[in-house]
Amino acid sequence: MFPEYLEPWLNSTIAWLELGFLLLVLLLTLVAVGLWLQDRFFQKRHAIRRNYPLIGRFRYFFETLGEFFRQYFFAMDREELPFNRAQRAWVYRAAKDLSNTMAFGSTKQIGAGRVIFMNCPYPTLEKNAAKTLPLMIGPHCDQPYVAHSFFNVSGMSFGALSRPAVQALSHGAAIANCWMNTGEGGLSPYHLEGGCDVVFQVGTARYGVRDAQGNLNDERLAAIAARPQVKMIEIKLSQGAKPGKGGILPAAKVTQEIADIRGIPAGQASISPNGQPDVHSAEDLLDLIAHVREVSGKPTGIKCVLGAWAWVEDLFLAIHARGLESAPDFITIDSGDGGTGAAPMSLMDDVGLYLAESLPLLVDLRDGYGLTDRIRIIASGKLITPSMVAWAIAVGADFCVSARGYMFALGCIQALQCNRNTCPTGVTTHNPRLQRGLVPAEKSQRVAHFHNNLVKEVETIAHSCGVTEPRQLRRYHARMLSSNGESIPLDRLWPQVEAGLYLREGRPSEKQPFIRWQGIGTGP
Repeated sequence: MFPEYLEPWLNSTIAWLELGFLLLVLLLTLVAVGLWLQDRFFQKRHAIRRNYPLIGRFRYFFETLGEFFRQYFFAMDREELPFNRAQRAWVYRAAKDLSNTMAFGSTKQIGAGRVIFMNCPYPTLEKNAAKTLPLMIGPHCDQPYVAHSFFNVSGMSFGALSRPAVQALSHGAAIANCWMNTGEGGLSPYHLEGGCDVVFQVGTARYGVRDAQGNLNDERLAAIAARPQVKMIEIKLSQGAKPGKGGILPAAKVTQEIADIRGIPAGQASISPNGQPDVHSAEDLLDLIAHVREVSGKPTGIKCVLGAWAWVEDLFLAIHARGLESAPDFITIDSGDGGTGAAPMSLMDDVGLYLAESLPLLVDLRDGYGLTDRIRIIASGKLITPSMVAWAIAVGADFCVSARGYMFALGCIQALQCNRNTCPTGVTTHNPRLQRGLVPAEKSQRVAHFHNNLVKEVETIAHSCGVTEPRQLRRYHARMLSSNGESIPLDRLWPQVEAGLYLREGRPSEKQPFIRWQGIGTGP
């Protein structure tokens, strides 16, 4: 079969392969015996490995694989958390500017908490549709801000996100003509690179505007506010992932560049205080807002997660005592199930009201205290699809912001590696090899496409309800399903509060006017 001159070479090769195979088997046997002895007699940490040497190791292997098998093979389209495959797929297609039409009916489950919009028999025709007009924030400031889009990029800091991710968001937000929030990690050159409008966030650690002791440095704040791109200042009281605890940036992600921007040592974990150190009352908060606004000359607001809400009433009463000019120019209300970064599970799972309850509550308090035209409300927390954003606007939000929605637009696959510096898509890692996969020039287009397609479909929902643009949506345009299958109008669950009602008739917490219901879920 083979030429005779090849037979010696073939025989020699086969002999070496046989010897190599025997050596490999011997080596594997020795390794297995060594692991067996290690598990059985020497290691004491793992009961499974001690009772079932060697074989017990497969438990940890399969546990690791299970995370990926569940996501790609076993989970149904509407089952995964925090975002299911259907939601992520919508964002991916919107970001790629592909058709998001579906066939053969909806796969969305009919259950308690689902929001249904009430279509009109005479929907708004395309020729009669209107574009949402820009809305001013901070009319009493030296430099008010006129925001053009009702859907914007929520707070994500450089450090939590990678350099190319921030660059892509900056360029994409500029293309879409929406604002981008810096998050609490300070203002980086990459936030400014694309030329978009920027909201600078002052976190509890005051990164980027702090002195050596962590106090607010007016000179640094004024220098940042002097940049034309910086349009507003947001003071963070709390955030959705961890209300009552400060931001957490692992040491592996604190590079020298990030440390310089934040004003902290490199290579050390960056853990923010769990609250603004000099704010302990409504008066303190108004003092801080007034000071930041005076130094910056720009609209200044707060970000918070609602739990108890008596403090909001105290704040609104203090505003009326001081004068309407003292009010925060906006309030960003985050959901208890929000969050893009590292957080303790006890806070992430079980602390803070979800947006489905906290948003209408805050809107009613604002309106009831006669501050509708003074304070803009920005809704945040899992608002990544058109129906979610339309619901928030119908309830009373002036603007909506999203963080994870834009992360999906960048290519995030929900690998849940944000806090480990091992993000496989390069969105939340500072590993250059992994960052290489995220090309800002390409992803910036996807950011803009996601924004534009979401806004377009929110407009489609509004037109179906018979109004000409999204900000005309009201609570009576939507209903929420209860546990018995009956849908209840949102304006019955949360009746619209007459402007100034609580000023005339007393604090709502004393009269308990808020409707409580049973069998209703916590999200649209």
